[in-house]
Amino acid sequence: MIPLADVLQALDLTPALEENMNNFMALFQRWNRHINLSAARNEHELRGHVIDSLHVVPHLRAEAAASSSSSSPMRVIDVGAGGGLPAVLIAISLPAAHVTALEPVHKKHAFLRTAARELSLANLEPRAERVEDHPLPHAYDAALSRATFDLRAWLLLGHDLVRPGGLVLGFEALPRADLPPDTQHHAYQLDGKLRSIVTRRRPA
Repeated sequence: MIPLADVLQALDLTPALEENMNNFMALFQRWNRHINLSAARNEHELRGHVIDSLHVVPHLRAEAAASSSSSSPMRVIDVGAGGGLPAVLIAISLPAAHVTALEPVHKKHAFLRTAARELSLANLEPRAERVEDHPLPHAYDAALSRATFDLRAWLLLGHDLVRPGGLVLGFEALPRADLPPDTQHHAYQLDGKLRSIVTRRRPA
């Protein structure tokens, strides 16, 4: 598997991020031995999930740059944040963004709180809530989810979480012909397999 440093370089992310990402992976592995954060059972599998998750960061960085005239930080929500893939990685990579991580399973929420504290991520806000109980509809600049919902269902649901002009992002493992017609595909390779970040913008 390609080294994390090479992935950061390919995604135009600073090499200084690698240390905190390695710290996150070490913390993840310690917790994953006792609670089911992810199906990733070893360092190699976890690194694959990390590399996959990082491909969403350039899209969020571009979104932040496009709205740089705003006086408030970009607001991002990860629904079904689980073990922090990708919410924690986004918070590490984009320290100026405010990242809300919705995770209703209390053990996973406890992990996210621990990660925010131990990795000094003041911009990460874990919330132990289901999306239907979340009190801030239409408030976010970007909404994303990874492996929690059916992709089409997520793109439609995420539309209700972002402001007018906001961006909904998802991860496509296999090509889908049933996604909304305004969905954009941004392909990349992971271990020789084609994947895509898909995006859909709410009309302004």
